[in-house]
Amino acid sequence: MAEPAAQAQKLDRAWVEDFSGRLEAAWNSREHARLLELMTDDIVFDDSGWPTTMRGHGDVRTFLDFLWRAFPDLRFERVEGPYIVPGQPKAAIYWTVSGTHTGPLDPPGFAPTGKPIEFEVVSLYEYREERVCRLRSVFDVMDLGRQIGTVPKAGSPVEKAGAAAQRLGMTVRKRLQR
Repeated sequence: MAEPAAQAQKLDRAWVEDFSGRLEAAWNSREHARLLELMTDDIVFDDSGWPTTMRGHGDVRTFLDFLWRAFPDLRFERVEGPYIVPGQPKAAIYWTVSGTHTGPLDPPGFAPTGKPIEFEVVSLYEYREERVCRLRSVFDVMDLGRQIGTVPKAGSPVEKAGAAAQRLGMTVRKRLQR
């Protein structure tokens, strides 16, 4: 039985290291074309901070416009990896992302706060024909929200008031359902 095409490609460590460097440079260039040329036309991209799965260059371009508008100085720095999945065209990279919230986050419509951000991201890559065909980036969205001020600080009076309001709302809802 023949192997599926995606699994038939085994990754060479030197190639993945080089690709990772080009990927980091492309992200930091803030140039659509440099980043998109490293992705297949049918890229499937899931990001913790984006509400839908992106499919294809058009969706990714929309995401990049959103991201670079909100954080025009956004920087990616590879911290660890790539970690290669033996015998498969997959790797993982651990990044630190930093920048300043100087543009609108629209959607949902948050105004710029001018606050600096720094958070950690784990990205899982699948490659086909020497480009990324699937990407999943995972990070703590609540932490990012706290950094820019859209989510209250953990343990703060505002967070406690929000929790109390939620509990009250659930009590009212249960009573109305009776």
